[in-house]
Amino acid sequence: MNSGHPRPETGGAPARRTFVVEADGGSRGNPGPAGYGAVVRDAASGETLRETAEFLGRATNNVAEYRGLLAGLRAAHELDAHAAVLVRMDSKLVVEQMSGRWKIKHPDMRPLALEAGAVFPPEAVTYEWIPREENKHADRLANEAMDAGRRGVSWQPGASTAELDTAATATPVAAGTGSTDAGPADADSAHADSADPGPTAPAVRVGWGPDMGTPTTFVLLRHGETVLTPEKRFSGSGGSDPELSAVGRRQAAAVAEALAARGTIEAVVASPLRRCQETAAAVAGRLGLSVRTEDGLRETDFGAWEGLTFAQVRERHPEDLDAWLGSAHVPPTGGGESFDAVARRVARSRDQLLARYAGRTVLVVSHVTPVKTLVRLALGAPVESLFRMELAAASLTAVAYYADGNASLRLLNDTAHLR
Repeated sequence: MNSGHPRPETGGAPARRTFVVEADGGSRGNPGPAGYGAVVRDAASGETLRETAEFLGRATNNVAEYRGLLAGLRAAHELDAHAAVLVRMDSKLVVEQMSGRWKIKHPDMRPLALEAGAVFPPEAVTYEWIPREENKHADRLANEAMDAGRRGVSWQPGASTAELDTAATATPVAAGTGSTDAGPADADSAHADSADPGPTAPAVRVGWGPDMGTPTTFVLLRHGETVLTPEKRFSGSGGSDPELSAVGRRQAAAVAEALAARGTIEAVVASPLRRCQETAAAVAGRLGLSVRTEDGLRETDFGAWEGLTFAQVRERHPEDLDAWLGSAHVPPTGGGESFDAVARRVARSRDQLLARYAGRTVLVVSHVTPVKTLVRLALGAPVESLFRMELAAASLTAVAYYADGNASLRLLNDTAHLR
């Protein structure tokens, strides 16, 4: 990532094509219903080559802005993987972080920044901050996506009027006139994850504020035991997909009775893996509900470690295990998923479920890592906290999500129904 402008190649080789990517994202609540928009232009002609937008469910402004950047870069890459790219955004946070001048501390943004930085070679992309009024096209795409999400439909390029609306009010501005000096080159941590909320996204109040109404509550249920559970073997989404054992079926029946006695569950959602589907079916059958499958709730893919005990992995892959334990970015041996990758898909599923079941109590049947990840994200805890939580088979955990973006952990690893 550099700070100059992309220059076409000279000499005997053909000139490198140059794109301008303008991207934006927003959240109506921060966090709240969010969306992004991005447009790819030909730098020489100014012609719009590609528009993209998406409703994200529940997310923060900054995450939406990063998602917009990522989508814009990917769209440009599809057009020409060898192009030079000038990214223009009104988010000083994203511009400064992607230019390497500000640190990226927030766990939700680090993986997105890494993904964005890997689309093109770093030397092919430069970043430029522009005022908000010069980013109207991407801003309107983001708002179209949020409006579509509010109606329960997907944004469609053919229905977009963003380019026409922007052209009617825009003042032409040459690329390169925006400022890239939004902060000092060695910006300290006070600037590192500063928010860029925009006029419609007030900051989230931390602590107890006015009554925010009925929260959306996730009752998180880890599936019952399989034959692998008591042996503490790695059992993820890339393994044998074991069914519940006899003990696991008894546990599922017990939790079904306990939840029926409470009488608060209004919907049941489960990971697609067999052990979760069986556990969810037992509860849903007792409650008279159906089971909705959510792929993002599946367990981590543990790659070559599937079916092995921790001691066996330590013996066979000691360096890989140490790297995995030491960094959320490192996947298990053999193409498994990193903790960051799991957190991204779990957060997407969380946001979609919050939008679908607003104000309701939902039973979410999943696995150790997704449940712990939801707790970690609710608490704003570091990734190391995943190793400091106990989560027994068929245990219950509960998290309440409020309209102002705050979350409250109400229960963790409750197994009273099993005793």
